[in-house]
Amino acid sequence: MSTFLGMPSLPVYGTGNLHASESFPKAAHRELGNAQLRVNLGHATHTIRDKRIQVISELPDWEHLRDTGSAIKEAVMARLPELLEQFEENFTSRGGVIHWARDAGEANAIVAGLIRETGETEVVKIKSMATQEIGLNEYLEGQGISAFETDLAELIVQLDHDKPSHILVPAIHKNRTEIRDIFLREMPSVDPKLTDDPAVLAAAARAHLRRKFLTARVAVSGANFALADSGTLAVVESEGNGRMCLTLPETLITVMGVEKLLPTWQDLEVFMQLLPPSSTGERMNPYTSLWTGVTEGDGPQTVHLVLLDNGRSAALADEMGRSALHCIRCSACMNVCPVYERTGGHAYGSTYPGPIGAILSPLMTGIQAEENNSLPYASSLCGACYDACPVKINIPDILVHLRSLDVDSKRGKKKIPTQMDAGMKAASWALSSGKRLGLLEKGLPLGRLATGPAKKITKLPGIAAGWTQSRDIPAPPPQSFRTWWAKEHRRPKIDAAPAPSPEKEDQR
Repeated sequence: MSTFLGMPSLPVYGTGNLHASESFPKAAHRELGNAQLRVNLGHATHTIRDKRIQVISELPDWEHLRDTGSAIKEAVMARLPELLEQFEENFTSRGGVIHWARDAGEANAIVAGLIRETGETEVVKIKSMATQEIGLNEYLEGQGISAFETDLAELIVQLDHDKPSHILVPAIHKNRTEIRDIFLREMPSVDPKLTDDPAVLAAAARAHLRRKFLTARVAVSGANFALADSGTLAVVESEGNGRMCLTLPETLITVMGVEKLLPTWQDLEVFMQLLPPSSTGERMNPYTSLWTGVTEGDGPQTVHLVLLDNGRSAALADEMGRSALHCIRCSACMNVCPVYERTGGHAYGSTYPGPIGAILSPLMTGIQAEENNSLPYASSLCGACYDACPVKINIPDILVHLRSLDVDSKRGKKKIPTQMDAGMKAASWALSSGKRLGLLEKGLPLGRLATGPAKKITKLPGIAAGWTQSRDIPAPPPQSFRTWWAKEHRRPKIDAAPAPSPEKEDQR
């Protein structure tokens, strides 16, 4: 087995096509101007979310399943090198071949080399986040090899020369009319009278892909789970394209992140109950394919597995953040995230968008990377992602942890304080003393002078201008709360009672 896993002393390797160069704030600002995108995302995420809630409500032991899944994943991370060795032994003893890849460059070179050995120049692919992470399709294209996506949503994105924007539904940012137009433009054999009815669109894609399935000799896949005790791989999908890719070609090449391991078959039972409701809102998965090495005369006769690190060792070395590797790629966190719903996946500039991407990318490639240091701030910290996560990854806590790392990495590097630095210093000075805060509040009514006849502040200078771009600030009240409270609750003066006369004293 390779010895690089879990060795933080080794250099952190790059992750291929994992990031774009644009920061999240800049990209998000652009995407917020796309009204159609927000409509598409809002409809899709709400539909999936509602289905998930309905199915989960039928499971009385849902929280127990979440606890169990989290515990299993935590145990896997604690024993990962040991489990990888066990898996390698069982996988190779059944005729499979394992390749170890430190980074995207090594993984891409291995896959391309294996394909060239077959003499083929075309491969069919099952939807795979790992191959997207390393930019495999683009690499193969540069090597003269065409990779055809067979998942419907991935096919749509590929035909449109676009990038996925969602872990589960890569084309979530497109509506059915846009998809029809893509098919008419990119599929020469499609009926010119093609409508945007979903069933009709699916039939057109099926006819387009059928020829590829029947002629392909090489398939490339990812894997949802790997079982250490038997050397078994598992792919979970909803369309049947995965089953075609896993059974018809002569050669099967799988690329899988090292964190996908489970110790035993019994553990798979837990995740097969957690994944379908969390991802698609289904009670059970339509197609679950499992294969253990090579079976003579049945299925691919040459089976390869590329085990990919690509920054996972760096994430594992972070004690606070390593639970991000528990992720089973269900996308539940994205479907409940108010930030993702408004900006879409492309704004994150990462293969893994949404809340999970905001922690995975910085953990795997470093918070210091320019593309990463804004991602931990792409959240309101509302906690909805933590509540939805089937394996209880505490994404908000990890986001705060990464923000702290970002601040620490910049400490001492700035020569000139920014406006934010000055503002935070001023706030610290004012809020650390009740007397200072009260003094400042007494001057608050002076702000009414800046409101004009409309009694509103419509424009602020500097970084505060971002606030008034989309909202006005009403005129301050004529007096501060403290002043009002002091007047309303002023204690009345009590006159001293007159001394009793001697006569009254005698009467007592």
